[in-house]
Amino acid sequence: MSATLVLHRPFDPAPALHSLVVHAVPGVETVDGDTVRRAVRLRSGPALVEATLEPDHITVRSTAGSENELASLAGSWFGLEDDLGTVLDLFGDDEILGPLVRARPRLRILGHPDGFEAAVSTVLGQQVSLAAARTFGGRLAAAYGTPGPGGLTLYPTPERLAAVDPVELQDVVRITHARARTVHALARACADGLSLAAGGEDVRRRLLALPGIGPWTVDYLALRVLGDRDAMPVGDLVLRRALDLRTVADVTRLAERWRPLRAFAAVHLWTSRASAL
Repeated sequence: MSATLVLHRPFDPAPALHSLVVHAVPGVETVDGDTVRRAVRLRSGPALVEATLEPDHITVRSTAGSENELASLAGSWFGLEDDLGTVLDLFGDDEILGPLVRARPRLRILGHPDGFEAAVSTVLGQQVSLAAARTFGGRLAAAYGTPGPGGLTLYPTPERLAAVDPVELQDVVRITHARARTVHALARACADGLSLAAGGEDVRRRLLALPGIGPWTVDYLALRVLGDRDAMPVGDLVLRRALDLRTVADVTRLAERWRPLRAFAAVHLWTSRASAL
């Protein structure tokens, strides 16, 4: 490894590792114990990156890149720039979130090192199980990705997928034509300059204009990859069940009191629901 960086932050590794395991694209990312390993594209070129997650620090190792690059990557990937004290101050006395935040004061919002990969994976996961979504993602990466360091695959670029006919995507990944059309439209938009690294209302507007992408997908991506700490997928079924509410309008009204950190509310509710299963 050419670079190693130890970032000392309070962190809750268990839910992060669970999420990484159930969402990892086969061939692109692996999770072994407390370590996640994947191929990434840094400014200096492709690199193998390993991150070991512990309660009081995260150790990041890479075959390439500077310490600044690794710090930026880890910060967005594992939500390390957020002030957890502010989260506790806002939610500590809330009758719903207070017990959850006190039980998991180190819980952070897991991001993603590749916004395009996260977006495609989210589209592939619409209305199917997590296992099916991983299978679809693995097929897509194997067919259109490129060999990366450490025997892993570099996820296909927007340009690569934009050049593939949606009918071919449908056949190769074995998804519906509507889903293939959405993946292709997303790839074309990103190849044409749509950045999923960060953004505001313009990114949301452009995503919503794509076929097959609705408010839930946009809010989820805003939470996971755009860094919007007030994003909340109010239409999410798991959130409705966690809150014992029937409608999107009910969730929207209740969540008003959790602004401007509704993303943390969503993550705490999701985690509590997963822990209860």
